Amino acid sequence: MKSPEPDDTPILITDAAQSYEEEFATRRRRYSIMMALRVPCLVLAAVFYNTPWLAVAFILVSIPLPWMAVIIANDRLPIKASKFRRYRDDSDVAALERKDHPVIEP
Repeated sequence: MKSPEPDDTPILITDAAQSYEEEFATRRRRYSIMMALRVPCLVLAAVFYNTPWLAVAFILVSIPLPWMAVIIANDRLPIKASKFRRYRDDSDVAALERKDHPVIEP
């Protein structure tokens, strides 16, 4: 039986979480991005003041952004589902499946 080719991906040895500083920086970056999206919405609403429905749409989009930014920034980061390698010897599985299984009848 051929041996599996070596995989260059490292084997997972720990489920260590990000440090508090890294997590805080990520959350702060998300908050800044969401709050920065509000400014263009309000500017576009001012630019399209001649088209009232479009200006109102931009204003309505910008209203929940601060609330969503706070909720997302205060939430913890999701736990990443990582796929890791496990050693699996397929020769044992194949050998077990090839054997005849005795049937016991009453």
